[in-house]
Parts: sequence; structure tokens; C-alpha cells
Amino acid sequence: MMRTKKILLSIALGCFTISMSAKALSILDIKHSITDDNVIAPESFETKTKELEENFFLKHYASRAVETGAPRIGTPAEYEEYLSKLPAEIELPYNSIVGKFIDMYLGKRRTLVADMLALNNYYGNIFVEELLKEKLPLELQYLPVIESALNPNAVSRAGAVGLWQIMPATATGLGLEVNSLVDQRRDPRLATRHAVRYLKQLYDIYGDWSLAIAAYNCGPGNVNKALRRAGGGKKDYWEIYPYLHAETRGYVPAFIAANYVMNYYNKYGINPTLVKNKLITDTVLVNNRVHFNQIAEVLNIPVEEIRMLNPQFRKDIIPGDNHPYALVLPSQQCLSYIMSENAILNCDADSYARRTRVEPGESTVHNADGSTSKLVRKNHTVGRGENLRDIAKKYGVSATDIKRWNKMRSGIVRAGQKLVIEVLEKDGGETPQLAANTEMESDSALVAQQDASAEGAADNPTFVSQTVKPKPEIPASAEPVKTPVKPVSNTKSSSATAAKQKTAQPAAATTYKVKSGDTLDRIAKQYGTTVAALRQANGMGPNHSRINIGQVLNIPAKSAAPAKKSTTSSKKRRK
Repeated sequence: MMRTKKILLSIALGCFTISMSAKALSILDIKHSITDDNVIAPESFETKTKELEENFFLKHYASRAVETGAPRIGTPAEYEEYLSKLPAEIELPYNSIVGKFIDMYLGKRRTLVADMLALNNYYGNIFVEELLKEKLPLELQYLPVIESALNPNAVSRAGAVGLWQIMPATATGLGLEVNSLVDQRRDPRLATRHAVRYLKQLYDIYGDWSLAIAAYNCGPGNVNKALRRAGGGKKDYWEIYPYLHAETRGYVPAFIAANYVMNYYNKYGINPTLVKNKLITDTVLVNNRVHFNQIAEVLNIPVEEIRMLNPQFRKDIIPGDNHPYALVLPSQQCLSYIMSENAILNCDADSYARRTRVEPGESTVHNADGSTSKLVRKNHTVGRGENLRDIAKKYGVSATDIKRWNKMRSGIVRAGQKLVIEVLEKDGGETPQLAANTEMESDSALVAQQDASAEGAADNPTFVSQTVKPKPEIPASAEPVKTPVKPVSNTKSSSATAAKQKTAQPAAATTYKVKSGDTLDRIAKQYGTTVAALRQANGMGPNHSRINIGQVLNIPAKSAAPAKKSTTSSKKRRK
């Protein structure tokens, strides 16, 4: 099949060359009269409208306009006239191939054009800024239209990635970082900056923008090969056109068509997807390893929005501990990030922590009470009516951990579904409670995270911006210990003495069942003890701060407090 295509292509190319030679057309004639039925449209024409519907910017910052009137397609004379009027430095001639691409945009791809006009409202500003810095023609801002349809996550069949569809080898040569966690080809700002500089280098080589654009598509080697095959010192794109690859033969005409439709869309009844809210962004430098979920939970930003603004981070992880990275956020959130950085880094920190050293075969954990525990992986089959919160409570782990262990996108589980659960089992088979909530404190506020999950829904953390003093509660399991009082002759005096003694006596050791929103600090204050005492009473490490909903904690007895009431009584007596 491939051989047949090559033969047909060679015949067509031969006929084209003979025809051109016989007529001895000038360069201007070639530009205006060239025909070719074997061009390959750029992959961006294959972009499906449904794919763009999932774009966060289009879903939350824009709304599709209603088509008014029947779609209209122009005439060749009209296209040629309007192209000639564009205030462009790059030559944008018309021919039948350019006309076919304009017809495609105005016809089958008009919805795509409407969406790209909205996306250009955000990305176009970046393109123009970088082009102006390098003093390059602004027509080049529409090159990503034919490269990626303005999708920063676009991946071509050949492995090119991002708005500017940069190949891995080209990215390495340009100094862009590409690894498992970061792909700067997807970074709108960095990719644009390096693509613009690359285009400038290509123009310096050829001195012709059409050739430079062609070389951007197929590489300078293939353009040089076409120039050699054309012979006779020919240095015009349209003269070497027959000797270029089929895709590159369609590339420059598609670029001309993109400039046409992005400037004259309103003449053909295309209503741009309307931008409802202006997206204004800023950057903050991140020097620590942090996960998007931590940022989203503390700053109350949808994680999808962080992904849209920062597509270069492939796994939702910013490896700032390697070297600093710029994080793009809505401008009003940048200061919030700086102020809340400690809370962000501490948010569910254990879930995102990495082991820096592991001895082979070592799976034993030494507990604070001197016992040892081992990490055990268990399989759980979801029962009918069970939700993620129930399962987490059963094993003493967090719903977030279960989602992470099983690579779940949401918190919805189905009956019969198999889940992997990791628990610590003490020697002898006892399963201690594991941490599930995170305690986060700032200088003036306590941010408490709650695990709230309804009927199998995903975790819904709630953040409290101020320290809340809960009403003291006496759990059912806590029974006050009666202290014998020495009998006295006067009944009134006996009652008063008993009351005083009851106040002054240290509280008896008891237990407390953790509720949603509780933290060690809050429980310690409620029972008049300290976080350190709570940790010691429950065999926790010195830095342990996470507790699980439903976990039963031992509340240590309070040490005798100074008798403040006695002081008050003395004052009264002195009066």
C-alpha cells in the first residue's frame, strides 16, 4: 500500500514539474495558480470539538455562542483580496491550496475556530509578548493554531508536544527540561519563548519566512534537501514546493489560512466562544516538593485549574526540592500561597512523603511504647452499601490514602470492587490506628481539615480560618471518679469544701472518640492537657500530629493546677 502511494506521489510530482517547466511560470504565477491534491492537513484539523469541551478555561471562563444564520464560505477572489489587505510582514499569497484550508476552517471546523478565538484570548497575549521581545512578525502568533489548535497538552503521532509541537530532540537543543515529572514543552510561556527564538534562528539561516516556517515543521535538513533537489539557486518556498514532504506542502498554506480566519471570522458568521471572566495570572517561585492537591485544598482552588495553568507538571507534582520552579496561579492567589506556604507543605504531608533511605528487607516500624509493627497490604472487597469513608474507618486509615494506593480519581466505590489497604500490624496481630487527619497551624489561625464523604463521594476537605473553641463534651466512656471527702459537722461548709476539692482535684484518666474536625491541639485544650501528654499516653512519636475519625484516644489525668480560687478567696477576705 505504501509502495503504491509512493509511486502515485512520484507520478504526480513528475507531472507537476513537467507542467511547470512547460509553461515556464514565474514565481508569482506559481504562488497563485499552484494546485495539489496530495497535501496532508496538519493534525490540528483533526482536533475534536468534544476534546475542547473538557478544557478548563472553556468550561469555567467562557461559554459557546449561538450560531446565527447559515455558515458562509467565501470565493477565491474574496480570499485573495482580504489576504492582500492584512497588515503583515510575512508574505501571505493566495492559491487553491490556501483556499481549501480556508474553506475547511469556515465550514467543518468553524466551531473549532470559535473555541480557538476564546483560547487565543489567554494564550495570544503570551505569544505576542514573546514575539515583540524578539522583534518578529506578529503573524507568527497563529502558528500554534495549526500546530496544536491552542491545546498545551496536544501530542502528535510523531511525539511532538505542546502548543508549539516541539519534538524531544529539539527541546533538548533549546534547553527545555523534559523528564518524568516536568515537560517544559507544555509550559505556555517557556515553550513560546524558545519556539520564538528557534524561529528567529531559522529566519537567520534562510532569510525568508516561508522557508523558515517550513523548516520549523520538517526540520532544516529536509528544507535543505528540497533546495538542492530544486537546483538552479532557487530559494523561494513556492519554487521548491514540489520537493517538500506532503505535510510540509500543506503547512505554509494552512498557516496563511489560519491568519485569514483568525482575522476575518466575523465576516463569515463565526461567533467566538465568549470569555465571561478575564483570567489574570501571576507566578510564585516554589522551592519545595509540593503536590497540586495540597495547594488546591489549602487555597481552595480546583485542582483542574492548577493543571490548566501549569500543564508542564505531568504528575501534579512540583519537584521544587530539585530546583525552583515558577507556579502560575490566579493573581489573587499568589499572595495567599506565600502566606500559607507552611500550611500547604504540611497538608497531608505524610501521604506525599517519599522515603529517602530504605534498607533491603526492612519493613518493621518501632513504636513509641517499645513494641514493633509491620506494614501489611490487605485486600478488601467492597460490600453492598459500603462507601470509602466506612472502609477507611474500618481499617483506621484515611480515604485519601485509599484513593492514592488504588490510583482512584474519585471517591466513588462499587460493590465487588477490589481495594488494596496498607495497615500497620503490631506483633501479635493487633492493628493500631493510623493517622488520617492533618493538623496545620499558622501564627494567627488554625486550618483544620475534615474528611467528609457522603455515599461514596470523594473527600471534601473543609477549612476553618479561625481557631474554634468547641464546647466541652464528656464522652459516654468517661465516668467521673468519686473522691471521698472527710466528714465535717457543718453541712453547708461540707458541701462547699467538697465543691472546692472537686475543682482542685486532677481529672481522672479517660478515653475520647475522635470526631470530624478534631486535632490533637483541640482535644488537649478541651481536656486541659498538652499535645505532648496526649502523644505519650497514646504511644505516638514526638512529631505525630495526625488522628483518625473514630479513633479512641487515652486522655491523661490532669496534673493538679494552682488553686486560683484560693487566691480569689484571700482577696475577698482582705476586702
